[in-house]
Amino acid sequence: MAAGGTALSSSVTARTLALLSELARHPQGLSLHRMTLQLGWPKPSIHRLCAHLEQAGWILRTGSERRYLLGPVAQQFALRALLHGAANAERHAILRGLVDHIGETCNLTVLAGAEVLYIDRVESAWPLRLHLEPGSRVPLHCTASGKLFLAHMPKAQRERLLAARPLRAETPNTLLESKAIDKEMRAIVRQGYSLDREEFLLGLIAIAVPVSGHDGDAIAALATHAPIGRLSLARAIGLLPVMREAAAALGATLTP
Repeated sequence: MAAGGTALSSSVTARTLALLSELARHPQGLSLHRMTLQLGWPKPSIHRLCAHLEQAGWILRTGSERRYLLGPVAQQFALRALLHGAANAERHAILRGLVDHIGETCNLTVLAGAEVLYIDRVESAWPLRLHLEPGSRVPLHCTASGKLFLAHMPKAQRERLLAARPLRAETPNTLLESKAIDKEMRAIVRQGYSLDREEFLLGLIAIAVPVSGHDGDAIAALATHAPIGRLSLARAIGLLPVMREAAAALGATLTP
């Protein structure tokens, strides 16, 4: 009896982890039908498991589309795992070396649902700076990292994310019109980096480059920001070679 119960428990645990892993591979979310095809399990079984995970906050559903996404509990678990993993010290050292070289604050971020999530950060020594702890979240549409993630996702997914909630004009420079956003997305893909031209906070600029996995997809972003009186857009663009070198090193710590 005990052995059978243990086997059943192990089976449920394995299925739970497999389902969460599958959702993690699809930031745009998966429908119940798609999960059934991907995992090859009976639809009622997946539906029951999703109901339990949704109730516990591990997954959530997106409005009328009935797509399942990783929920806040899963995202917090992933963040804590990154911060306590063996590679965290190496990532932090890479960021520290970059900050020492360029003299400005640097951030490592990932896409978390419809926001940008800070997973690591090293502050510059300057007294005037924007302070955001790991775990902080910022918008997609008006930050350098956020626009980078938007530019590297399929257009249909990007349009769903941007339509999910009204876009807020954080500053007079924030891009809100679809045509302007599409033009910006094409430019980011073409040039390989993204700029925040005082779109999130007046007086603050930023530049972000992708951190790529083994398959070349952008799994994270490396960004630096500073007051425009201290860091011009031209100088920020001039930092690209050293930022891309650091991004490649960071990518090696995020992929097996």
